[in-house]
Amino acid sequence: MTNAYGVPPEELGGHPSSKVVAQAFTGGRLVKGFNHLGAAVLDQDPAVHGGKRVVFLASDDGDAATEVGELAERLGFSPIKLGELTEGGLLVQARGNSSGPLTFKDLIKFD
Repeated sequence: MTNAYGVPPEELGGHPSSKVVAQAFTGGRLVKGFNHLGAAVLDQDPAVHGGKRVVFLASDDGDAATEVGELAERLGFSPIKLGELTEGGLLVQARGNSSGPLTFKDLIKFD
């Protein structure tokens, strides 16, 4: 999903960019996921020291988030649902000139 880094939040009506994109595609199902990690990290094996690399997911569509979570698991990741775009999505959202507290966090989950 997109991030509007450098775009003032007021230009997006105070909404995260993912919410703006979701509203632009009526009938679409949007899940913000995988984008908190850089491409070089995503290119690595998601199995790390006996655990699985975490990917965060946020969506206003719970069923779509579940489907993407299942895909993440098939790819070897450990998905963590953060909630809706305007809540959990902000934790991984680049916004204005800052980013959410979970952006670029490369976490491993151990069972």
